[in-house]
Amino acid sequence: MSIAERPTVLIVEDEPAQREVLAYNLEAEGFRVARAATGDEALILVDEIVPDLVVLDWMLPSVSGIEICRQLKTRNDTRAMPIIMLSARAEEVDRVRGLETGADDYVVKPYSVVELMARVKALLRRTRPAAVGQRLEFEDIVLDPETHKVFRDGQTLKLGPTEFRLLSTFMEKPGRVWSREQLLDRVWGRDIYVDTRTVDVHIGRLRKALCQHGGEDPVRTVRGAGYALG
Repeated sequence: MSIAERPTVLIVEDEPAQREVLAYNLEAEGFRVARAATGDEALILVDEIVPDLVVLDWMLPSVSGIEICRQLKTRNDTRAMPIIMLSARAEEVDRVRGLETGADDYVVKPYSVVELMARVKALLRRTRPAAVGQRLEFEDIVLDPETHKVFRDGQTLKLGPTEFRLLSTFMEKPGRVWSREQLLDRVWGRDIYVDTRTVDVHIGRLRKALCQHGGEDPVRTVRGAGYALG
């Protein structure tokens, strides 16, 4: 799996030692990692990089993790983003509050890193199925990440590696509008400089590939916003 295809996990933790331990273990499991020490920083990063999952500490300076969770779960563009809440609060009432606020999982400190990694992978199987090898389907298009093949109406399509990653991104979240900057981050990687116009070129190639045996163009251009599938 290329660097750009690896799921991104945002760690929101104000304690540097715990933040780095989490980052080390997530990177060892093959994930890309972004770090935030405050809730405000986390909200900025969510918009910039669109992480696939957030590991969020409850106790943060200024804005609490529970408030960050509430904000993300009330926004249309981040509502489906999985959140694992970390907290030293072990009482049932606190677990219930965290889950009712929208957290997808609740882990009490001190926790087993091995168990936390398993919980991260379990949530990503639901939200980034292609990243864990699951087939994707949208209307008459089928993408198989394990064999790196794409079919439309039963016929094999020839796609370049970049077009394959673009299609995988679109098919994991049909209907979602991706900006050029977000596609650059997801498909090319945050550490690689590519002009945003390059996205348009590869979108054109993807459209041509998807229609090589006929059929309507399923990629939608959203003026001033970006692109979406369907």
